[in-house]
This record gives sequence, C-alpha cells and structure tokens, in this order.
Amino acid sequence: MVQALFTLETVAVLLALAYVVLAIRQNPWCWLASALAAGIYMVLFFEGRLFMESLLQLFYMGMAGYGLWAWRYGSTATSGLPVTQRRLAWHGLTISFILVVTVAIAFLLHRFTAAEAVFIDTLTTVASLVTTWMVARKIAENWLYWVVIDAIYVYLFATKGYFLTAILYTLFLGMAAYGYFSWRKQSIN
Repeated sequence: MVQALFTLETVAVLLALAYVVLAIRQNPWCWLASALAAGIYMVLFFEGRLFMESLLQLFYMGMAGYGLWAWRYGSTATSGLPVTQRRLAWHGLTISFILVVTVAIAFLLHRFTAAEAVFIDTLTTVASLVTTWMVARKIAENWLYWVVIDAIYVYLFATKGYFLTAILYTLFLGMAAYGYFSWRKQSIN
C-alpha cells in the first residue's frame, strides 16, 4: 500500500509540475495536467485524512474545465483572455475574505470532524480556491499568493509525510516568483 501511494504521489508530482510550467507559459494544456494531478491527489489526501485538501482537488478538477474555457473564450479579444493586474485595495479585500472564511470553516472542522492540521489545511485550501480562480482569470498577482501558499504547503506536506510533494512545493516557490514577473510583463494595465 505504501509503495502504491508513493507511486501515485510521484505521478501527481510530475503532473502538477507540468501544470505550473504550462501555466507560466499561458499554455491551455496546463488545465489537463491540473485535472489529472488533482484526481490523484484527491485520493492521496483523503487517505492522509487531509479532508479539505482532498475536497480542494475536486474543485481543481472543476476549475480545470473553467480555466480552459476562460483562457480560450473568456474575452472579447481574439487572442484569448489578457493578463491583468488588480489594485492594492482589491487584494486587501481578497485576503480579508480568505481569512474570514478560513476561520469559519476551521472552527466547524475542528468541532465536527477528525481532520488533522485543521487551520493550516483550511487556510491553504481557501486561499488556493481563490488563487486558482485568479489564475483562471489571468490576474498576474496570483503568483504572489502562490508564493505564500506554497511556503505553508511545504510545512504541511512535510509534517504529513508527503515528502515528494513537499519538495514539489519548494520548487513551486521559485516558479511562482518567476510566473509573477513573466505575467506582469505581459499584463495590459
């Protein structure tokens, strides 16, 4: 069983890495890699009793379809959805929303489930939900959110024994910084 989970984790890591590389390049195939990685991670995280992370993977599978649609048809421009940036006030509201929703869900999970690492699991899940939507809408600052989220994920996955995934998220930290500068250069505002 342990070997099978390790093999599944390896495949999920490779697919997740492909997703980020392709997303940085704004290649729509990133969404297929995302959906496949999410399907595998959903099973792995459920086995590890990270229920919010498992549920997040289901969301990622749905967002893969939305992201593909948005990148191809989500703009009136003939070249697809453009990269944009948001004002600081927008980010203040977004971060406040993430924190309020995190506290509410973490309280419920702590009270009514056997979930582990409740606050961190919930924070990373809620922040990832919002940030994945930002990727699908091509908001350049999504990559800065990922830097913070990925740093927290490194800790979470290492403490839960998902060492390959912790290494992957360490790589994601650098890739997210690169993604931000790449997308910022291409933004229309």
